[in-house]
Amino acid sequence: MILIKQLYTTLSVVIFMLEYILNIDQEIFLSINQGWSNSFFDWLLPILRNPFSWAPLYLFLIIFFIRTYGKTGIYIVAMSLVTVGITDSVSSHIIKKKIERVRPCNDPVFKEDVTLRVRCGSGFSFTSSHAANHFGLALFWIFLFGRKWRATSLLAISWALLIGISQVYVGVHYPLDILVGGLFGILVGLGTGFLFKSFVPAFFINKADISTSDE
Repeated sequence: MILIKQLYTTLSVVIFMLEYILNIDQEIFLSINQGWSNSFFDWLLPILRNPFSWAPLYLFLIIFFIRTYGKTGIYIVAMSLVTVGITDSVSSHIIKKKIERVRPCNDPVFKEDVTLRVRCGSGFSFTSSHAANHFGLALFWIFLFGRKWRATSLLAISWALLIGISQVYVGVHYPLDILVGGLFGILVGLGTGFLFKSFVPAFFINKADISTSDE
């Protein structure tokens, strides 16, 4: 009986904490989705969260990597695709299907409070594949180029964060979806970065350090 009571108490605490976290999540969602509302964001953020809007940037980066680094550039592009492949497949086909969290814009009760600025979609909400994919790419590129170009870290994280926040603003994801999706993407991006380093260690060798050691 004592064990059963302890299990019941523990379960009650866990349920209470989950409800508390989800309530805070909804409050933060409303503060962004409604509190930040203005005509400029209504125009800009739906564009930013659309993957096709970034197609010119992706094309530029592919050309830049290959023209600048040759064969290694092809490896960079390939590992970037692997990074997105992992984050998107795990987020979309494993986590979402296991958790089955309904999007805020599809929640029968909560959707009345949601300002929807794009098509809602029928998929589940947790985690955000947009956040996982973009944070994964951001961390992979930071791993590769952060030491060479210090602005890389700020630009890449700002880019991923802006896309993540856009998902909340347009009404299709909760902040917790973005947070966990982003953290998952960060882990994958670091993992593929270390994997890339194990296959192409010469890319991370500073030529200036080699010249100094030769002297």
